[in-house]
Amino acid sequence: MIVKVTSKRQVTFPAKVLDALGVKPGDQLEIEKGPHGFIIRPRRINPTLLAPLRGKLSPTHTPFDLQAFRDQPYDPALRD
Repeated sequence: MIVKVTSKRQVTFPAKVLDALGVKPGDQLEIEKGPHGFIIRPRRINPTLLAPLRGKLSPTHTPFDLQAFRDQPYDPALRD
């Protein structure tokens, strides 16, 4: 599989690759150098890093709905 690098050094991965990784718009990819090249994988949250936050939120706090957030229209003004 070949991907093209643009003049801005951006690449577009084929949809079947992103689907296989489970990547959705707005997700981040982690790139790590390995002994045989680079490894690309979705960036996941390490639950052990969240343990210190346990009990910090009020019991009445509404959980964040990630899927609803992903379904919102993209606003180009929020680009990072």
